[in-house]
Amino acid sequence: MSDRTPDELHVSRPHPVGANGRPIRKDEIEIPERGLYVESWMPERRSRRRPLLFVHGELTGSWIWERYLSYFAGRGWEGHALNLRNHYWSETADIATVDFEDYVEDVLAVMDKLGHNAVVIGHGLGGLLALKAAERHSVSAIVLLDSELPRDLRPPVRPHELREIPDVYGRDHIGWETLPEKLQRDNRDLTIGDIVRLQHLFGQKPHESGQVKREMLEGIGIDRARLIGIPMLVVGAGLDGTSRATGAERLADWLGGVYEPFGAHSHYGLVIGETSFQQVAEGIRAFLESHRL
Repeated sequence: MSDRTPDELHVSRPHPVGANGRPIRKDEIEIPERGLYVESWMPERRSRRRPLLFVHGELTGSWIWERYLSYFAGRGWEGHALNLRNHYWSETADIATVDFEDYVEDVLAVMDKLGHNAVVIGHGLGGLLALKAAERHSVSAIVLLDSELPRDLRPPVRPHELREIPDVYGRDHIGWETLPEKLQRDNRDLTIGDIVRLQHLFGQKPHESGQVKREMLEGIGIDRARLIGIPMLVVGAGLDGTSRATGAERLADWLGGVYEPFGAHSHYGLVIGETSFQQVAEGIRAFLESHRL
């Protein structure tokens, strides 16, 4: 982290072009009091489009949103990709003591910086964090990509499942400590390059909170009454199995949101896939434009 003050919101650095060839610039937001670093990609010219806040899931960081940041900045949206504490460029924390509420407060801190009109986009665990934060902070819309489910939609967790989760875990715990070729058989929309990059950026050392995962499995309550009137898009990934896809559809129905399935996409392919991300990004763009966001 640098020694800039919290009030120095954006620090412009040159970046050549966005996904469609339009010039963009790469900025950052730092929140030193929380040790948070937010990667921001800005269109060359300011527009009236709502800012996008991207919230990553377990073991990842702002890096997973790079293609989305480029895609949307090149089309007039400013995008801000949070790194939760102890992830990627944010400061190191004692991750074994971090709980779900800590992560929610990280999201809220960035929402405070962006104001009350941001669109929050969450992937996996990040989707559940987006919903919880939106209970307490005004947002313009919510987009959930293969989101973890809230308590009301989760099956009961078995005690042994909780005991098997270490206090701190890494890529081996989610099945990504294996040969890239094997992983590609289960994630057919990812290239070998995508998979090698994911494995590298997941990191060699465990750095994700087991406490957060246990809380999520036991069930995080979401107060739907606080989310009434917020436009919502729920995206499901078909390659992750029938139960995941069905869960996304149930979540959309439970929230009263729009459901959009991508049957040929995997959990990570929705976001990082070299050849698969753009179809999803275009679906999100259509949703934003339909609501004049």
